[in-house]
Amino acid sequence: MSDANKTQLLSGDPNRTQLGSPPSVDPNKTLLGTAPSVNATVTIKPIQCPICKTFNPAGVMFCIDCGLIFDRALPGDAFGAPAIQLPVLVESSGREHPIRPGLNMIGREGDVMLSDGRASRRHAQIASDNGVLTLEDLGSTNGTKVDGKALSKGEKVALNGGETLSFGGIELRLSMPGGVSGRATQALSSNKTAAMSTPPAIETAPATLFGEGKEFALKPGMNTFGRKAENDVSITDPYVSGKHGVIEVADDGLYVTDVGSTNGTMLNDAKLAPNMRTRFTPDDVIRLGSLEFRVRVNEA
Repeated sequence: MSDANKTQLLSGDPNRTQLGSPPSVDPNKTLLGTAPSVNATVTIKPIQCPICKTFNPAGVMFCIDCGLIFDRALPGDAFGAPAIQLPVLVESSGREHPIRPGLNMIGREGDVMLSDGRASRRHAQIASDNGVLTLEDLGSTNGTKVDGKALSKGEKVALNGGETLSFGGIELRLSMPGGVSGRATQALSSNKTAAMSTPPAIETAPATLFGEGKEFALKPGMNTFGRKAENDVSITDPYVSGKHGVIEVADDGLYVTDVGSTNGTMLNDAKLAPNMRTRFTPDDVIRLGSLEFRVRVNEA
């Protein structure tokens, strides 16, 4: 006779919850999984900007230094030169301004920065769409020219490479990659070594920027200075902006221009107004925060 106080389990009732067998392992013990596989390791590489060559953390959408949007960047080797070269605007001094895919603003403020009072803040723009370049004047004060031909406001002109572009009198030459006007190395037609008619001359910089235990050679014309390595004079200091100013070595003297830096430029004890070309002498002191520099004119 069964005990009425005990719970009866009916094995044949399909509506009752069936209890499984107890676990075969001790639930109080820590269970160890399988060892990690070497195939599961993922190497995260930094992203190198194809323009300024800055290494960026993985996953960022744009360069932390120059601002290039990576989904519009050209493919290339992460640790070498880009697979495809960009068109460039070349100054008379040899400095190059890359033309990136999309719109490229040209002026005293823009992607192609012209540190000259003759250029408007938003002077012109070049649109690059699948290798097709188009130049447009944005209503600049001193005008835009292509090979000497002036553009009217809003007029768009297709560019093929090799043209001389004038922005208020500031001339730059458009160089297309791989062309004669580009940066391709020109090979000699003969296998013989070409003899030089005259030995190469050693050029002396017309002026030198010195201070804080350093010296920087200044070339004739415009010399940009700032924290970024792309400047003619790179000054690594947190007080100095990426593109801080320009020192011009002209035939009639020396000039300095602050291009809208964050902390400003002092000439002796006077703060320079942004984008104001100011003449100075070798006796004057250029102050960037606590840093002091002078310019020495070298004898030819």
